[in-house]
Amino acid sequence: MSNPAARPDDDRLARHLRGFGLIGLLAIVVVLSGNYLWIPLSSLLVLLWAWRSRTPWREIGFVRPQSWLTTLLLGVLLGCVFKLVMKALVMPLLGAPPTNAAFQFLVGNTAALPHILYVVIVIAGFGEEILFRGYAFERLGKLFGHSTWAKTLIVVLTSAWFGWEHYPLQGLPGVQQAAIVGLAFGAIYAATGNLWTLIIAHIAFDLTAVAIIYFNIEAQIAHLIFR
Repeated sequence: MSNPAARPDDDRLARHLRGFGLIGLLAIVVVLSGNYLWIPLSSLLVLLWAWRSRTPWREIGFVRPQSWLTTLLLGVLLGCVFKLVMKALVMPLLGAPPTNAAFQFLVGNTAALPHILYVVIVIAGFGEEILFRGYAFERLGKLFGHSTWAKTLIVVLTSAWFGWEHYPLQGLPGVQQAAIVGLAFGAIYAATGNLWTLIIAHIAFDLTAVAIIYFNIEAQIAHLIFR
């Protein structure tokens, strides 16, 4: 009798990797430990896990958009506007300082741009979205299900985790901003299941942050509404 949970070209190891037994839990530990060795190793391990576990790419958010151009434009618009709203309205309301002390080395620093672009595109845009949205939602979705309450819980949990990961470098303001971004991006992902718009939006969000710091207009934008 065939296994109804089996997938094309499935095997025992693939089923164990998708489950939450010893092998499945070990896989989770390995994936989450990857970034402690080299960032963005965790996101690469997610892709390796998805391939070897026979997990369809759509289950970690890689769904082909109906229009790449629309996805690109929507992602760029969402990311840029979201960052400006966060900087000019949300963060001042939370009492955040007008400038991000962790990245003031970028002010007028052309030599630092190649590395920060790598961080923004590879580590943040692709790496963080694959890990905190695609992988985390897939694993937690298998545990909690896909009801509205389950999705809400997953959005809250992943947002708290995403925020906490920003504490060592950016302190409390970084946690606040990342948690809010996590809530917004998590809600979008829970509703759409598509990672591409969020990857582009994340890159655009961070590129906007880099631009306003590089051109030394961060404080002006922070005081745009609240003087």
